[in-house]
Amino acid sequence: MMAGYLQLAYFELPKFWRRMNLEGVKPDNFTFASVFTGLAALSEFRLGLQVHGQLVKCGYGSDICVGNSLCDMYIKNQKLLDGFKAFDEMPSSDVCSWTQMAAGCLQCGEPMKALEIIYEMKNVGLSLNKFTLATALNACANLASMEEGKKFHGLRIKLGTDIDVCVDNALLDMYAKCGCMTSANVVFRSMDERSVVSWTTMIMGFAHNSQTKEALQIFDEMRKGEAEPNHITFICVLYACSQGGFVDEAWKYFSSMSADYGISPSEDHYVCMVNLLGRAGCIKEAEDLILRMPFRPGSLVWQTLLGACLVHGDLETGKRAAEHALNLDRNDPSTYVLLSNMFAGGSNWDNVRSLRELMETRDVKKVPGSSWM
Repeated sequence: MMAGYLQLAYFELPKFWRRMNLEGVKPDNFTFASVFTGLAALSEFRLGLQVHGQLVKCGYGSDICVGNSLCDMYIKNQKLLDGFKAFDEMPSSDVCSWTQMAAGCLQCGEPMKALEIIYEMKNVGLSLNKFTLATALNACANLASMEEGKKFHGLRIKLGTDIDVCVDNALLDMYAKCGCMTSANVVFRSMDERSVVSWTTMIMGFAHNSQTKEALQIFDEMRKGEAEPNHITFICVLYACSQGGFVDEAWKYFSSMSADYGISPSEDHYVCMVNLLGRAGCIKEAEDLILRMPFRPGSLVWQTLLGACLVHGDLETGKRAAEHALNLDRNDPSTYVLLSNMFAGGSNWDNVRSLRELMETRDVKKVPGSSWM
């Protein structure tokens, strides 16, 4: 029953666990493994601590499956130190244990630590599998470290056919985020199997690296091939059009979403279109598009329009956009900063001062800028 709930209705698992305890049925190692996995998916940290205490009393902590599930529960709750403590207390660990810890570091925003875990795993004599390799490549992508990424590319070549498309997708993403689209394209062309993620990664990679025409060529090639674009693909395509200033092409792709693929545009697609029109100076057209949206626009759409008004000095439209954005989220500092900069650009210092005082009154703090360097 626990395993069934885990697969089909994991949100019911805590209730079933409590019922089992009330009926006096003692859990075994399989039960603990299932419960920790379910609590990890639910981010039920408090109950997870209680189950961990029960695990210690029952003495099943030496089981490797239980240990892996326990570590996963801590990691999914962003408790990385507790996860490492549980990992260190495991009497034995396998490639799944190490890979899980590396992936957990990545999830908690520690890509360098993830690579350290993987190198330490190699030092203890364990071989990387495809999941470890994908995690390593994702860490390199997060760090934009092509030097490290090339090392794992070499390992991928050594593994040969014992690799699935997910590893190659991670490899594409690594090269794209490192700005090396030539290498990404070589990998892409050599892939025996390409998923929608493969095509989308290439489109976004070219767009991020200001190779807009190449991005749209990949998309046109995708539509003729074996993969059908999804809603994320269209976000990348519209972003590419925005980078290149291709207004007419963007409208064509935006219309084809629902007409050709049955995909209803979401707020993200409208944000891309507003950003595109704003960059092109079509402020009125961007505002009209927002007002025609089939659902209530979110604050991000209005902030995007406000950013365009800042660039082109359209004070009146910018004030309307800021009003809508503040009505939706009065505590978001981005709206205040954009509006303040627009007032400052027009030398309206009284309005800048009033806006800063309003921020202090509402206790809105501007997030300080930071440099990755």
